[in-house]
Amino acid sequence: METRVTALPKLFIGLDIHKSSWKIHCSTDLFSGKSFSMEPHCKILYKYVQKHYPDHQVSIAYEAGCFGYAAHREFESYGWQSLVVNPADIHRKGKEQYTKTDRIDAQLISRELKDGRLESIGIVGEERECFRSLFRRRYSLSKDLRRIKSMIKMQLLYFGVKLPREFDNDHWSHAFRTWLEVQEFSHGTANESLASKLRSFRFLDQEFRHISNQIRAYARTHYKKDYYLLKSVPGIGGIVAAGILAELGDLRRFNTLKHLAGYVGIAPGIYQSGTTSRTTGMTPRAQRLMRSYFVEASWQAVRTDPIMQAYYRKHVGKDSKKIIIKVAHKLLSRTLAVIKTETPYEIGVVA
Repeated sequence: METRVTALPKLFIGLDIHKSSWKIHCSTDLFSGKSFSMEPHCKILYKYVQKHYPDHQVSIAYEAGCFGYAAHREFESYGWQSLVVNPADIHRKGKEQYTKTDRIDAQLISRELKDGRLESIGIVGEERECFRSLFRRRYSLSKDLRRIKSMIKMQLLYFGVKLPREFDNDHWSHAFRTWLEVQEFSHGTANESLASKLRSFRFLDQEFRHISNQIRAYARTHYKKDYYLLKSVPGIGGIVAAGILAELGDLRRFNTLKHLAGYVGIAPGIYQSGTTSRTTGMTPRAQRLMRSYFVEASWQAVRTDPIMQAYYRKHVGKDSKKIIIKVAHKLLSRTLAVIKTETPYEIGVVA
């Protein structure tokens, strides 16, 4: 009786990706395989697989990081199943928790992939990935702006220059900027130091405004419907709405509020053992940038929406930071509802 192979043999590749080299571990459904290093090029790996593992069904995985999704897209173009995984999802046993090398990392990824325990993070399209890059550039500029502002005020404080009462706040008005321009120190070197900082400030401020305008314009053009739906939510302005679209993508992909809240990080951690049960605060695994934006938006929602304000007042007496997280969770729920129902937010309406 003639026997036939009815299923393709499977190959599982764990890839520890670096700039100068890749550490590879190949295993099959029958053998544990081997580890080796190679140049960081997808085509070289493809040729290796074609030579040594022809007619195998290939699955490959690597950790998410600074190398993005370019390798993932090329692997998929070869017909391979490719996963980009969160490093925290890779299970380590015993001493594996205390020993880390590139070889071990590749072996662990291959093992977890073979056992079917890995799930890929959400992979966005190239267009949205580029939009996200522009949004993150704005965030980087905002940090640089805060830093240079602190440096300017630090120099004034160091040399004993008192800020006028009307300028002693966080708002950098045009009058304050004009006042800074005419400040004189007793030595020219200090004047040059301040002038250099002011040039940096002016550049960063102009760049920050330009990028902000570009972000809003792009969102209005390419995501018009969702952009204006999000803007109808109290506390969510043009930049936050664009950030939601860039960082979270289409909210319709989240089946439940629990799924979305867990992704953003506005969900409590829980510890339960026997009769003991307690919450451990917000989970450290989060989309931190959007979590901070939703918390900021919640303060604005409390000021403008009577329903959100009543919800806040219902918990008065507790820690205000814990209360605002509850409000942020409720605001996130309403934001998801606005997108899924495609109905603009109505202030003062009880959900």
